[in-house]
Amino acid sequence: MKIDILFIAAHPDDVELCCAGTIFKHIAAGYTIGVVDLTAGELGTRGNAALRAEESVKASAIMGLAVRENLGLRDGFFDMSESNKIPIIRAIRKYRPEIVITNAIRDRHPDHGRSAQLVSESCFLSGLPKIDIHDEAGHLLPAWRPKQVYHMIQDHYISPDICVDITPYIDLKIEAVMAFKSQFYDPLSPEPHTPISGLDFFEFLRARAREMGRLIGVEYAEGYTMDGPVKKENLLL
Repeated sequence: MKIDILFIAAHPDDVELCCAGTIFKHIAAGYTIGVVDLTAGELGTRGNAALRAEESVKASAIMGLAVRENLGLRDGFFDMSESNKIPIIRAIRKYRPEIVITNAIRDRHPDHGRSAQLVSESCFLSGLPKIDIHDEAGHLLPAWRPKQVYHMIQDHYISPDICVDITPYIDLKIEAVMAFKSQFYDPLSPEPHTPISGLDFFEFLRARAREMGRLIGVEYAEGYTMDGPVKKENLLL
C-alpha cells in the first residue's frame, strides 16, 4: 500500500498527542495516512502493552488510518543499532511515503529524541539501493527515500519551522487522544498519577495548540520542525 504520510513514533499515543489534528485534516483532503509505533510502550507507568495495543486500534479507527503496525522494539532501551534500523527501513520501503513524521528532536522522555535520530537515519538508509531488505513474503523491497522528514513537537517547547492549522479538528484530536484511556485522566483509575494523567493535561494540549495557532494567525495548530529545507517552485503555492 502506498502511503502519502507515514508517522513513525516511539510509543503508542505519541502521534495522537502531537499530530492527530494534522492526520484528520489530511485524510479529509483525500490523503492516505499510516502509523508505525516503534515500541508497545510496555514501560509506561499506567496500563500495559496489551491494553495499549487495544487502545491503538480504537484511536486508529477514530482517525481513519489506512494502516497501523507496531515494530516491537524495546521501550526505553532501543538504540541506533542495525537491528533496530532494519525494520524501520522495511516499513518505509513497504509503504513508500512522500513524507515521514517522527518524534521531537529532543524532549523530556529520552526515547523521543533517540527515536527522532533513529528514524531520520533509517529514512536516509532506506534510499540506498545496495541495502537489501525483503518483505514478509521474501520479496526484495526497492530503495525508497521520503522527500522530507518532519519532527513533531512534544512536551518541551521547540520553535516550529512550520505549523498546520487544525482548528476544525481540535475536538476530534482530543477524542483520538482519549482512546488511550489508561494513560490519561480517569478519576476512577487506581493507577499512579503521572505528568499526563491529570485533568489539567488536556488544558495543556489545547493551550499548546493555541500557542502554535497564534504563530500563524489561527485558533489551533500543530507545529513541526524539519530535517532540511523544503523545495518550493512557487512561493505563493
